[in-house]
Amino acid sequence: MSYTFFDFLKLLGSLGMFLYGMKIMSEGLQKMAGNKLRSILSAMTANRFMGVITGVLITALIQSSSATTVMVVSFVNAKILSLAQSVSVIMGANIGTTVTAWVISIFGFKVDIGIMVLPLIGLAIPLMFSKRNRNQSLAEFIMGFAFLFMGLEFLKTNVPDLQSNPDMLAFLRNYSNMGFGSILLFVLIGSILTIVVQSSSATVAITLVMCSQGWISFEIACATILGENIGTTITANFAALSANISAKRAAFAHFMFNVFGVIWAMVLFYPFTKVISLIVSSIGPGDPHQLADFLAGLNTETLSAISAGGGHLSPELEALRTKYIDLQTSISYSLSLFHSTFNIMNVLMMVWFVNFYVKICTKLVISKKPDEEFQLKHISAGILSTAELSILQAKRETLVYAERMKRMFRMCRDAYYEKNEKNFLKIFGRIEKYENISDRMEVEIGNYLREVSEGRLSAASKEVIRDILRVITEIESVGDSMYNMARTINRRNENHEGFTPELDEHVETMFELIEKTLDRMIDVLKIEIPQKTDVDISFNLEHEINTLRNKLKMHNIEDVNSKKYDYTVGVIYMDLIAECEKLGDYAINVVEAWCNAAPTKY
Repeated sequence: MSYTFFDFLKLLGSLGMFLYGMKIMSEGLQKMAGNKLRSILSAMTANRFMGVITGVLITALIQSSSATTVMVVSFVNAKILSLAQSVSVIMGANIGTTVTAWVISIFGFKVDIGIMVLPLIGLAIPLMFSKRNRNQSLAEFIMGFAFLFMGLEFLKTNVPDLQSNPDMLAFLRNYSNMGFGSILLFVLIGSILTIVVQSSSATVAITLVMCSQGWISFEIACATILGENIGTTITANFAALSANISAKRAAFAHFMFNVFGVIWAMVLFYPFTKVISLIVSSIGPGDPHQLADFLAGLNTETLSAISAGGGHLSPELEALRTKYIDLQTSISYSLSLFHSTFNIMNVLMMVWFVNFYVKICTKLVISKKPDEEFQLKHISAGILSTAELSILQAKRETLVYAERMKRMFRMCRDAYYEKNEKNFLKIFGRIEKYENISDRMEVEIGNYLREVSEGRLSAASKEVIRDILRVITEIESVGDSMYNMARTINRRNENHEGFTPELDEHVETMFELIEKTLDRMIDVLKIEIPQKTDVDISFNLEHEINTLRNKLKMHNIEDVNSKKYDYTVGVIYMDLIAECEKLGDYAINVVEAWCNAAPTKY
């Protein structure tokens, strides 16, 4: 056997150059596109079909389904895309990634791209030293394109030839002649290979080269490509490990979508591959099954001569070389067609079941703390309805926002009475997380209303939008106030300053008034046309809070002077009471602004 460890290192180096070329080509394209990719991805998902088209276009552009799916997962994590939107984009990404195989098939086998590599690098060098970032990104893309095909050329050269290494072929044949068992085995091998390499495009290229060199049959190569479709989903799942529950579900949806696709493809595997080979044989350069028989009929010297090429070949060898290239091209076209057809058919079948995927992912990937994740329920990023409907959606989302703040207040009450330090810190951490969610919700609803206000609106509608913006600002202030309350409670615990039973009673009285105020705020937000009496009730509660605050303030001065408790305790106690009073003010501000935003003001 003439294949040495040094030859193996050259093969690894060839693969490394291919991967590096693909990486910097993809990065260069993403840098040139800049934020446009993000805006396109968030805007062009109005329905499942637009989502699929968006996934196809972006993945074809950046030449990496992994990059697209990781981007989608990050958008779901940031609440820019919903789970349903992400599933349709991921479906499109599966189609878009097949473009790479076609580029390799057209340029890597039929066209001698090697003669263009150095001129491409020469073209990229001046652009690299340009002061414009766009030119530098273009240089990265051109360099990546050159390295990609240089790596492909090295791959074809360094894959060992069969005649010189018959033991390797015998080893493969031991596992490729087990009927359908071999198909299942190579689906697994394709999955593992893609997980290791972390690029389905690279493993598809490896499969193309191995099949075109006669190492594996056409059917085995198709099975490997099916496995690569499963392996590529691992990247998105890795990206989602530290993300929120929605992002985890999006990544799992990608995995589930590809696995279901491979299952139906396995059921129809032999008819499917036969149709592909018939199509290529009828309109292409030859039957992909003929390559193995063609190579078996050649000796080592002849194969080396027609593989190397050159202008010194005899007419007979030149004819054999032409046939050899045609058969290699038929293999690459067949595998590319199989890859594309599989993904297109899979999307055409599965796109109708996007909601089913969402339900399955929601049931299988369960959130341990569902209250601590949020997804806008009534507003979809990038999707604007008519003005009136958009305002209605924003109002509904505002109600969801307020209800979330009510849950945050309950956490503050639990934190006040929690004596166990570990449990308190856990509740305090949840309150911090809710405060961050409050900030994000304010920004997202506000951005949505800003986009709505840029459309053709009546003066009345614009005034309503201004009032809703004030509402969400005040609700965010409610969240800030609750967080300050939690910090005050934490300060009490850190100073080991316990409140007297009498102070606990006063705080509980204030808490009850605050809870009534928040309940009233939420009730008003549910009313389409609030009346003056609705506002009066809130004003009365706010007056009670102010009166109680003043009363407790006076009592606190007397109690500290009479040394019922330390001055430090009194400061922390009054800070908590004052924050509750502020919270009541913010709640009444919400009610006022909401009533102003009503279609018919009181």
